Amino acid sequence: MSLFLIAALPFLGAVFPALLIRAGRNAAASAAGLTTFLALAGLLIHIPSVMRGDVVTARFDWIPLLGLNANFMLDGLGFLFALLILGIGLLIILYARFYLSREDPMGQFYTYLLLFQGAMVGIVLSDNILLLLIFWELTSLSSFLLIGYWKHLPEGRQGARMALAVTGSGGLAMIAGMLILGNIVGSYDLSVILQNKELIQASPYYLPALILILLGCFTKSAQFPFHFWLPHAMAAPTPVSAYLHSATMVKAGLFLMARMWPVLAGTDAWFYIVATTGLVTMLMGAVIALFKDDLKALLAFSTVSHLGLITMLLGFGTKFAAVAAVFHIINHATFKAALFMTAGIVDHETGTRDVKRLGGLRHLMPITFTIGTIAALSMAGLPPLNGFLSKEMMLEETVHTTWLHSHYLVPGLALLAALFSAAYSFRFVSHVFLGPKRDDYPAHPHDPPVGLWLAPAFLIVLVVLIGLYSAAIVGPLVAVVSSAVIGGEKLPYYSLKLWHGFTPALYMSVVATLGGLFLLSQHRRAESLWNALPRPEAKVIFEAVIAAMTALSRRITDSLHNGVISRYAMILIVFTVGLGYYAYATGTIGPVTREPLKLEIIPVVGWICLVAATLAIMWFHRNRLLSLVLIGVVGLIVSMAFNYLSAPDLALTQISVEVVTMILLLLSLNFLPTDTPWDSSAARRWRDAAISVGAGIGTGALVYALMLRDFAFPAISEFHLANSYKGGGGTNVVNVILVDFRGFDTFGEIIVLGIAALIIFALTESVLATNVRAYLLNRKPHWPQSGDSHPLMMVVVTRMMMPIALMVGAYIFFRGHNQPGGGFIAGLIVAIAFLMQYMASGYTWAIERQRFYYHGTIGWGVLIAAATGIGAWFNERPFLTSDFGYIHWPPLEEFEWATAILFDTGVFLAVLGAVMLALDSLSRFAWQPGMAQEFPMDINPLRDDPPEEEQEKEQV
Repeated sequence: MSLFLIAALPFLGAVFPALLIRAGRNAAASAAGLTTFLALAGLLIHIPSVMRGDVVTARFDWIPLLGLNANFMLDGLGFLFALLILGIGLLIILYARFYLSREDPMGQFYTYLLLFQGAMVGIVLSDNILLLLIFWELTSLSSFLLIGYWKHLPEGRQGARMALAVTGSGGLAMIAGMLILGNIVGSYDLSVILQNKELIQASPYYLPALILILLGCFTKSAQFPFHFWLPHAMAAPTPVSAYLHSATMVKAGLFLMARMWPVLAGTDAWFYIVATTGLVTMLMGAVIALFKDDLKALLAFSTVSHLGLITMLLGFGTKFAAVAAVFHIINHATFKAALFMTAGIVDHETGTRDVKRLGGLRHLMPITFTIGTIAALSMAGLPPLNGFLSKEMMLEETVHTTWLHSHYLVPGLALLAALFSAAYSFRFVSHVFLGPKRDDYPAHPHDPPVGLWLAPAFLIVLVVLIGLYSAAIVGPLVAVVSSAVIGGEKLPYYSLKLWHGFTPALYMSVVATLGGLFLLSQHRRAESLWNALPRPEAKVIFEAVIAAMTALSRRITDSLHNGVISRYAMILIVFTVGLGYYAYATGTIGPVTREPLKLEIIPVVGWICLVAATLAIMWFHRNRLLSLVLIGVVGLIVSMAFNYLSAPDLALTQISVEVVTMILLLLSLNFLPTDTPWDSSAARRWRDAAISVGAGIGTGALVYALMLRDFAFPAISEFHLANSYKGGGGTNVVNVILVDFRGFDTFGEIIVLGIAALIIFALTESVLATNVRAYLLNRKPHWPQSGDSHPLMMVVVTRMMMPIALMVGAYIFFRGHNQPGGGFIAGLIVAIAFLMQYMASGYTWAIERQRFYYHGTIGWGVLIAAATGIGAWFNERPFLTSDFGYIHWPPLEEFEWATAILFDTGVFLAVLGAVMLALDSLSRFAWQPGMAQEFPMDINPLRDDPPEEEQEKEQV
């Protein structure tokens, strides 16, 4: 299976649970499970290649000039993490089906879960750091949805916000670091970056890039001092905690450190930053975990501690430590996911997670007791379980590690962390399952149905088998993954077995185990001492920092953004003019290389009219109707200027836009006061005039100076002129630019245009729900009204012109690729033809004859444009690259056919729909439902010529 499909399957499958929930909870769970299973099966197909040490790749050059390529690669490291993400994800889907209650929206849960799953798979398979960054931020967003899934709980909402704030901030720092790294190497492809260790570490930007990247890793993997978000994320449902905090989200930072290990590790900066952070986090998390009474909080801080352990091993920078880190990643995922699911079972069946309200459950929940005990003992590092093996390797490596010339500091602190780790693991077993039965459980405890304990039981089987037969079961996988982490170099000697003889690591394990048992026996005294000690509360500090930043932001915002647009414009213009003057005063300007053209009478007259209209707008700006007319004059002169300067496409577009905007603005003015009130003092108006004159003179001088000199870089117009026909199949360079060379810009513009129309519609809907329309309908007009609301002459002319206007629109549309025209202009022309029908015959008459919805027109336009762009991929061309050829259909002559006409069709529909939706929205302010006209033309033809019967009555 293609890596593209493996990465895309979770995103594609995320749609189905939300849709199938109406068919039942089993249907939603089955859809999520099938999606994950298919992706997992596609991954397992590549086992032979991965185990041989090969790297499976899939490449797609999306935007090569920016280095943004959709490249994926699958090596040993990516395979391990993808296996954990999809394999444990499949177990979580099964577990969640029986854990969530009927009141929980299960379809929504599985949709969120698959979105997160897809983002994680994208991270571990990406071969481009820009693509990786996109998936990285998607994990933050989708985890926000999962952690805050129980929206009715304040702690759930707070935990989601905290996780998003911390991991999102770290992600922003990591973006900067990755961009620096790509700039050092000259490529954003990971496969290229990983081959340039010497270049990266010799760069003066190595340290800034390292710190920024590590900020992203530490925040995602809950390393000190960013550890506090993870315990608060425990407010999420237990399936979320088991998935995010055992095998996926918190492992993302570890993955990235392991992925970048070949080029970033091996320096003092890497060792002291990464190893020290990991060691501190491991010890701190273990100590705090011992004194937590909430089962999930205990497991959360134990997760923080074990993440610190792995971070410390990666920070050591040795090959053996890298192997130990890989092995513990596997072991931790198995026993910690099982422990979280066990805690969820206890909570589900007893109604509480409070350790002090539990105990004696081994008699009532024997299956859960067996699963939880084995997992906890593996977490404590007891043989013959898998946690013992990787803990031994960790302790062995600390013995050989020196920190600031001290041979005892690192192993001593690691031993202390292992001791506390054993203590909280023993507490998990002792205070939850051992002891006498109680009679005050919130609910009657009993083992759950098989659907709840099957997933953790499967993981426990792996815990035992890996502990007993580690070399046979995971030995080849550890070797392949470790080789990928250390950059393909020769692996160090290591042995995955239970007995290595009497070694320092064994002695340390014995001390940690016995010390943990002793500490558990003294837990009540230790807890009293812990509670008496003053210590900072991370949540309080975080909330204080957020409150301070919010207050500062509000103060700055209130001082700068006071709602007066003229103030914003003044600040922007003054700053821009000042910056331009500074550049002019301190820089240099080249000699004149072009001679001015001779003045002719037509441009002079046009310039005078333009200046006069502009000054008239300033003078009469309080009269809104007159100002609008003058603005139309300015637009008309600009259109004539475009045409005079040999830009007919721009002229057609400008004049079409002017007509449409004038009609819409006239309609809007019907609901506004005729005059703008005075809102500025005379001094302020003189100030604004001075700023405007200064900015105008500065801009004019800049443009004049540019026109008299050659540009610093060659003009791109020569490329467009040379490639318009042979590359895009059209002789109209402007249209080819719009639909091919810069088609992505046009695609974005029609989306923005559609969004603007939808916003107008939404605002209109909200206003119509108030009494505003009644006020507008009952308002007395300022001027005498026409006797005919819809004059007969205008009705007849517009209806006669309708087919002609449509023919002109079609003509402009089809000629656009080779002559002035195109979909945008054609859309405006057809929109004008429709607008005239509304103006002539009224909204009621027009809406009764409407045969298509304008919302759908916009949607179809965007979809057709997008489908045309995607079609280029099937021709192995970049997105929105057009193709063309010649067709001969007898008896017609041979003619050219370009795919750009399909894209132009999308542009046409989007423009037409957007303009008409805006008109429709504004017209509803004056529409009176149920007031349909009796006569076809909104005119009573009998008004002036009464029937013969009435004439006879009058004569009598």
